[in-house]
Amino acid sequence: MSTVTAHAVRKHLVPVAVRRGAWGANALFWTAFAVLEGVNHGWLAALLAVAFFIAPDLTFLAGMRDAHTVERGQLPARAVPYYNAAHRALVPLALIALYTVAPITWAPIFAGLCGWLAHISFDRALGYGLRTKDGFQRR
Repeated sequence: MSTVTAHAVRKHLVPVAVRRGAWGANALFWTAFAVLEGVNHGWLAALLAVAFFIAPDLTFLAGMRDAHTVERGQLPARAVPYYNAAHRALVPLALIALYTVAPITWAPIFAGLCGWLAHISFDRALGYGLRTKDGFQRR
């Protein structure tokens, strides 16, 4: 079974409302964790949590020059690789796992990663996922 087919089959096994609800719960968890880190570790941790929450959508800027050539809801092809890389949940999850075993103990990094995961989770809960090569939402 090809990857595309396996992905499509798996996606149809779990109803959209259940997937979005799970991502919504995940979003609330990571947001609460980011806020907690900001409260416990000061303004720099809070600042990084907010910055990492906003940063994934700055990938839209990579396609700004071509924005006038695409349809509504389509991301310019130039920005798609950056957008998809910044919106994969495994990236910040892997970095959090690495953070837990690395000798680095700077809390603002962890707060930022929590903010990043919160952003990805909110996007998925609201129906925004990764993009195709053409810049359209994957379904």
